[in-house]
Amino acid sequence: MEMTLEYWNALANQTLLISSLLSGFSITVVISILVTDNDSKVINRILKLATISSGCFLVTVFAMTQISMITTPGGYIKNITTDDFLVPRVIGIFTFMIGLFSISGILALSGWVKSRKTGIFTTIVGILTLLLIFITMIRISLG
Repeated sequence: MEMTLEYWNALANQTLLISSLLSGFSITVVISILVTDNDSKVINRILKLATISSGCFLVTVFAMTQISMITTPGGYIKNITTDDFLVPRVIGIFTFMIGLFSISGILALSGWVKSRKTGIFTTIVGILTLLLIFITMIRISLG
């Protein structure tokens, strides 16, 4: 099944919005960690994951912006096909997925800064969050 250009345009715009918000959250985590004096291993891991997440979501924003511009009716490219935006599509989807893994990792690790019990709780929440996101991203037929 091939998706229409109109659908790609709507999908790119929605992914663009989600990635912008998640990138902003990730950048906020990076900045918050940079101004703290805590230099534990967990904090350093969260900083690394937040940096990866920020970068990936930013790349996704620009990849989806290009897809949106290419697929907009009356845009600057005439007679386009899905092959015309293969590279931004692959890069955008790949970096979006890495960003989701990273931000879920941030959720999972965050509680370990406070205590073992809180760490176990946030790890469970992070894993469940990632699983539920992936379940909603695939098409499941129940009938």
